[in-house]
Amino acid sequence: TSINTDKQTLEVNTSKSTPYKALVLAWGAEVINPPLTGTGLDSVYAINDLMDYRRLRETLISKDAKKICVIGAGLIGSEITNDLLNGDFQVEAVDPLAHNLASLLPEPAGRAVQQALEEQGAKFHFGTTAESINTQASGKGVLLTLANGLEVTADLVISAIGVRPRIKLAQQSGIAVNRGIKANRLMATSAANVYTLGDCAEVEGHVLYYVAPLMAAARALAKTLTGTPTNVEYPAMPVTIKTPACPIVVAPPAREAEGRWEIQIDSADNKNVIAQFKDAKGQLLGFALTGQG
Repeated sequence: TSINTDKQTLEVNTSKSTPYKALVLAWGAEVINPPLTGTGLDSVYAINDLMDYRRLRETLISKDAKKICVIGAGLIGSEITNDLLNGDFQVEAVDPLAHNLASLLPEPAGRAVQQALEEQGAKFHFGTTAESINTQASGKGVLLTLANGLEVTADLVISAIGVRPRIKLAQQSGIAVNRGIKANRLMATSAANVYTLGDCAEVEGHVLYYVAPLMAAARALAKTLTGTPTNVEYPAMPVTIKTPACPIVVAPPAREAEGRWEIQIDSADNKNVIAQFKDAKGQLLGFALTGQG
């Protein structure tokens, strides 16, 4: 597949070009694979679509898997860990950061999530990474060696270290990219009549992998493409993280925001955390809530 932005044509596995008046790039995101070595790489799974999920389910059944190692304890890793625990699997998780959801939550809130998942049976290895994965001598299961020297056995491994925008074809076509395909508030890229939408888009420096911003952008772009140029406007968009062991709602501050977290712990077990991110003037720029309220 190739795009000729000067001629405004698209080629898809054929020598025949298809002209376009407007083109929307909505390629989504691709999983980030951990840099593992060893003989057990075929036992590492990632979930990015329904086919991935189907393959994982089939493998869990065919291998009669009981114990899973999850690489990553961010949003995806924490949700998967909770789901596996609810399915009566044993779970060990590995993450280089200090606590769950470290890129979204301040430490007390992340520790509340960790505590809740540990109470359901999870075991976490923070501050280290998985370096190699090898098939066990018995032929059943794998052995992961961590950077800190510890070893973890599992029936299979789920990689949940995150996703990144698919930008390769845009880059090859001369369309401006950064972390994602760069776009303005009209969702327009650097190429005339080429727009972008969804997980592959970077709108004025922001890559937002959530449903609410995607829907807001889709509504605005639909109006633009039908003759009414419309800037996308993002309302307050708190994210509900699906960890029922410790419910979470978070509206993270912008990447460039300057300020500090103010923490209030509202329960004896430290699970009900109210965290507010404020700037020097006391303006609220983000928040995180954990627990049952």
